[in-house]
Amino acid sequence: MKFIIDNWQLIAVAIGSAAMLFWPQIKGAAGGTLTATGAVQLMNREKAVVIDVSEPEEFALGHMNNAKNVPFSQLEDKLAGQVKNKELPLILVCTSGARSNRAVAVAKKLGFNNVQALAGGLKSWQEANLPLEKA
Repeated sequence: MKFIIDNWQLIAVAIGSAAMLFWPQIKGAAGGTLTATGAVQLMNREKAVVIDVSEPEEFALGHMNNAKNVPFSQLEDKLAGQVKNKELPLILVCTSGARSNRAVAVAKKLGFNNVQALAGGLKSWQEANLPLEKA
């Protein structure tokens, strides 16, 4: 006990360091961690399907190439109709990444196990200078 009392500052630093080491895993569990480069690799190597969960008006302004639009509000009803093979990787995207992160849980509930959200959404896609299609 004397050691803990005498070295409380060192123990606090050790706990803080451990927290900083684990922060990326904690943050990643809550949000999308798929980078734009990782998404391109999934699309090219594993034939990933891209589902844009934005509203149709947002989708029309610009979206990833070959993306299918299934608005978040309709995802539970329409996703299975858009993607028949539940084993294919699924990339969910929206403008900022917020809706697509929530959509991951919906897709997993529907039986899609290989599903990821694009971190940062279309903003990160554009920042990586990757092309957008317009409807």
